[in-house]
Amino acid sequence: MRLAPFLQPALTCCLVIAITLAKGQSVSNLKYIDPRIGNVGALLEPTRPLTHLPNQLIRFTPQRKDNFDDQISSFPLTLVSHRLGQVFSVKPFVKPVNAGSWAQLQTWDNDLETASPWFYSTYLIDEDITVDFTPGRKAGIFRFRFPAGSEPSLLFGNYNQGTNEYRFSGHELTGIEVYHGDIKVFLYGKFSVAGKSGIVENGKMENRNYVSGNNTKAFVQFPKGTAIVEFQYALSYISAEQAKKNFLSELNGMDFDGLQEQARQIWEKTFSQIQVEGGSDAQKRSFYSALYRCYERMVDITEDGAYFSGFDKQVHKDERTFYTDDWAWDTYLAHHPLRIILNPEQEADMLQSYVRMYQQSGWMPTFPVLFGDHACMNGFHSGISFLDAYRKGITNFDVNKAYEGMRKNATDATMIPWVNGPKTALDDFYHTNGWFPALHPGEKETEPKVHPFEKRQAVAITLGHSYDDWALSELAKDLNKKDDAGFFFQRSKNYHNLWHPEKQLFLPKDNKGNWIDIDPKFSGGPGGRDYYDENNGYTYAWQVQQDIPALIQMMGGKEKFEEKLDQLFREGLGRSKYEFWATFPDATGLVGQFSMGNEPSFHIPYLYNYTSSPWKTQKRIRFLLDAWFGDNVFGIPGDEDGGGMSAFVVFSAMGFYPLTPGNPVYTIGSPLFSKVSINLTNGKQFTVNANNCSDLNKYIQKATLNGKDLHTLWFSHQDLMNGGTLELEMGPKPNKLFN
Repeated sequence: MRLAPFLQPALTCCLVIAITLAKGQSVSNLKYIDPRIGNVGALLEPTRPLTHLPNQLIRFTPQRKDNFDDQISSFPLTLVSHRLGQVFSVKPFVKPVNAGSWAQLQTWDNDLETASPWFYSTYLIDEDITVDFTPGRKAGIFRFRFPAGSEPSLLFGNYNQGTNEYRFSGHELTGIEVYHGDIKVFLYGKFSVAGKSGIVENGKMENRNYVSGNNTKAFVQFPKGTAIVEFQYALSYISAEQAKKNFLSELNGMDFDGLQEQARQIWEKTFSQIQVEGGSDAQKRSFYSALYRCYERMVDITEDGAYFSGFDKQVHKDERTFYTDDWAWDTYLAHHPLRIILNPEQEADMLQSYVRMYQQSGWMPTFPVLFGDHACMNGFHSGISFLDAYRKGITNFDVNKAYEGMRKNATDATMIPWVNGPKTALDDFYHTNGWFPALHPGEKETEPKVHPFEKRQAVAITLGHSYDDWALSELAKDLNKKDDAGFFFQRSKNYHNLWHPEKQLFLPKDNKGNWIDIDPKFSGGPGGRDYYDENNGYTYAWQVQQDIPALIQMMGGKEKFEEKLDQLFREGLGRSKYEFWATFPDATGLVGQFSMGNEPSFHIPYLYNYTSSPWKTQKRIRFLLDAWFGDNVFGIPGDEDGGGMSAFVVFSAMGFYPLTPGNPVYTIGSPLFSKVSINLTNGKQFTVNANNCSDLNKYIQKATLNGKDLHTLWFSHQDLMNGGTLELEMGPKPNKLFN
């Protein structure tokens, strides 16, 4: 019996599992990975079913709106940057090719799709075509299976405007696509079957082997009856010659099945680093799929010891691997801290890449992508990641040059959201007075550099840069820069200037020091951006991660602090969800005023560990994981941002969290699993045993670390890296004496 092509991967997976069981080994964690989790967004961006190797250049996903969209427009050879575009489209075709063929959409079926990190397959129903893909580092292979008797073609196009080109030569295809207006991406590929080439120019079909210009279209038509075509290719950001070298180094003598098995083994090793026992299959699917997302970024773009940098538009030689594509506002909270545990050497290379970017551009970036720093969000939070890594023993980067860049940003760069460049009058005001000045409702903007949509975000700016200055002060102290340490420590206290003692919230002030009367739940326009950013004043009330004891004091002590935390999760919106989300579409995953779907909320449930009721952290974390992170297409409550939100899931499911990056300690929550084992790169293992753990038994009754009673819900990074065992006795009701 001949199996349908789309069933063959499933059979292969079953055989692998059966063979593994026969050998008496544990079942592979790969079966728990589902890239389609979260493929329908709560309100904004969904996740994509990415197929790629960990932190590598080739990232593939079919082009469609989300998992509800049953039509695919094309297949890219890679996503250049997370949510910031792709290059080189390919589409299989069996109908007669005409100038309009590139615009035709192709229908797929959810149940006939196979998605995994190492293999993707979909069945195009109307054309009876199966598309398979498997990734390498800078290379990939498509396998197209065509219906019997057809005269198949592959259509090539571009996603970006520019002087793009395609050239056919026998079995070979070369190409150039200009990304972001000035970055050339080079293609070298080979077909397993020779075909006749053609192009479309000025709307007319021509039998030519070369085309150049904007909106290039090229195709290759294979002999009638061709059943299978493999298209092997490699890309380069350096040169056409390098693209061919990448091809030869990865694909010479390699076929589809060989590359797929190589990719599967790489992911097998990656996912074997963390082993879990207990919990449900759904919880394991959520956990390991979140872990998979954490390997989407940053991206290694080094090619034979060289890389193209968008920060100075030059090719550089470097002994270190160069990474790009990172959104620090999202990733400093949990994504970078997770990598510090799992792969500290790689984290050091990533931080050194930041240093290189500073040396090449003159500014320490915050959202580094292929074309340079993508000015986004607010704050200079990459500095927090430098401090966090340094204090956790990662010193294999140029810390003094990193500090120089952090300091330059803090003194000379503008803090205006979504803007790069030197400081303005608004920044000078902040440096002198200690808060970012806000405008009254209806008041006209005076600073031309302020983005017309993103606005000033005055409270968010003040709070975010207070944390950044704390990190700079602490790193200065560690580097024995005493004057700087004192100076930036004083600046790190600027958040005090916007604390309204009567209203018990951080509220905006104008440039005369007058409070601006606002509704902290709803004022500030789209996303509250006049004063906050994507979230309202109730979320930003907790944005003092670097100085929680001071925040507790400002709120009136531990008891009042706990009451305000309780109220956050219970406070109504004061309007319909329809009205609220029309203004705050990023504030999803709501529980009261708490927004699980946006990064500034991640640490908030763990703040109960500063109160006399840490069991409330255990209650909240379990509820939030169960409610908002299911193992289905709705399983991400907000914009996941390439690992930013998934890292929160990984930490929380394991039972601990880095509440204050820059402070090398972890606070304990409530693990989903009865046992979590992390195999550290230093050869040691850290284990969390949660005895009697279940959906009901979520409360910690007793804790020990390496056999010694643990009387607090904290342990150090050094404790973790030394290896050992965190033992938790779990029960169905809170132990209110354990605090």
